[in-house]
Amino acid sequence: MPNWLKDAVFYEIYPQSFNDTNSDGIGDIRGIIEKLGYIKSLGCNAVWINPCYDSPFKDAGYDVRDYKKVAPRYGTNDDLVKLFNEAHKLDIKILLDLVPGHTSEEHEWFKKSCEIDRNEFSDRYVWTNGAFCGIGGHPYIGGEADRDGCYMLNFFKSQPALNYGFLNRTESWQKAPDDPACIATREAMKDIMRFWLDKGCDGFRVDMADSLVKEDDENKSATGKIWLNIKEMMDKDYPEAALVSEWCDAGQSLQYGFHADFYLDHWGNGYNTLIRDYETEGGDHSFLKKDSGGDIMRFLDDYLPRYERTKDQGFISFITCNHDTPRPARTLSNEELKLAYAMFLTLPGVPFIYYGDEIGMRYLNIRTKEGGYHRTGSRTPMQWDNSESRGFSSAPKDKFYLPVDSSPDAPTVETQEKDPSSLLNEVKRLTALKHEYTDLNADASFEVIYAEKENFPFVYRRGNLVIAINPSGKECCADISAKANVAGNPVYTIGIASCDNGKITIAPQSFAVFS
Repeated sequence: MPNWLKDAVFYEIYPQSFNDTNSDGIGDIRGIIEKLGYIKSLGCNAVWINPCYDSPFKDAGYDVRDYKKVAPRYGTNDDLVKLFNEAHKLDIKILLDLVPGHTSEEHEWFKKSCEIDRNEFSDRYVWTNGAFCGIGGHPYIGGEADRDGCYMLNFFKSQPALNYGFLNRTESWQKAPDDPACIATREAMKDIMRFWLDKGCDGFRVDMADSLVKEDDENKSATGKIWLNIKEMMDKDYPEAALVSEWCDAGQSLQYGFHADFYLDHWGNGYNTLIRDYETEGGDHSFLKKDSGGDIMRFLDDYLPRYERTKDQGFISFITCNHDTPRPARTLSNEELKLAYAMFLTLPGVPFIYYGDEIGMRYLNIRTKEGGYHRTGSRTPMQWDNSESRGFSSAPKDKFYLPVDSSPDAPTVETQEKDPSSLLNEVKRLTALKHEYTDLNADASFEVIYAEKENFPFVYRRGNLVIAINPSGKECCADISAKANVAGNPVYTIGIASCDNGKITIAPQSFAVFS
């Protein structure tokens, strides 16, 4: 386990929307370098950058054309190495996004695999043995190559699936995971990882990490074996590098070598019930939304078994949002967001803040761009200042990667930095709190002190700290004398709270930390 992860607060950057320094309307690597001081001031000491590799951008860069080349619209490999170096001077770690499951159809590997004559890349992708032989249960393409076969897709038509084999095989063209061709795919991915780690990268967030081997078993054991092999390489040669998985099953991913796993917004899971429970009938029942009637037990019933199963193996990562998810400001007010972020930053694990969430950037209803579809509204340019361009770019606005929020009251860094009560400044205070107390480290102990069905507050312990949160619109109390010994005023508050004779009283929409 890299020691630095214990105190890490990540900042996710969608590079094309963050900061444009060459006036082409698209964010770039130098733009990230220019804003490292801001990231540091925010209290984030680690960054995850969405794919910045060469790509035709049919899926916003998740269709990789060359893993070892920075996309020209972002800059050069030298720019990325400079980012690593400048970030390290500020004690900021940089994770790149690894996309191991598929490439772009324009990748040289795939072009070679399409050829009639066999070559070293013929089995780099999943191909059937006939142009009229489809792939049951999976999307596929036929008739697009001279090769007599159809090829499997992972997502879009432009994303052929790399071949890591099939665990349960029913067709002659399906290879075993330990077939030399499938091992060659794994080794090619390790080679890519070494390439960037040797240049100063601090690890990887891994896209769809659980989906490598097809027809895997329920425990994803064949896919897990691949990651254990990769982890062996990292432990030996890059012991301080981190691996974070997009798996959303920490019980599986952490046993296969990942250090942290995202707790993603899946319908009805614990994370969903906290801030995104508006997909069911009867309105929004999110626990962290005022007057929603939310129930903390719906979260705990899902989260606690995950935590107990994995607390000695690695970390569960809470996210404010990500590039695939509607921004939380779509449904939550700034006061509700303060409480949500307070909870995410004080629960166990390694938290991730999505760029712009710290100022409450909104989800915009805009047209799709580069395969974003409904996700596009969460990928708009960062709002730095109150100028017409929001400080994102000096290019003409019609050249911007996506439109900026042009609302007169659009949240900006410039405005919120001047307001002591702003969401931005609350986030800075929360990250400072997290860094000040080792009891808030990712691996510090966690215990539920008070939680009752359809009731408030929620009280929990981290190390020797006791934390209480009341997102409701009414004052509430909790007798914690049997489980915790705290008294007097809290060391940190949002709103008003106190503890007297073991009884916590907490005002509406308030949060408190007692030592």
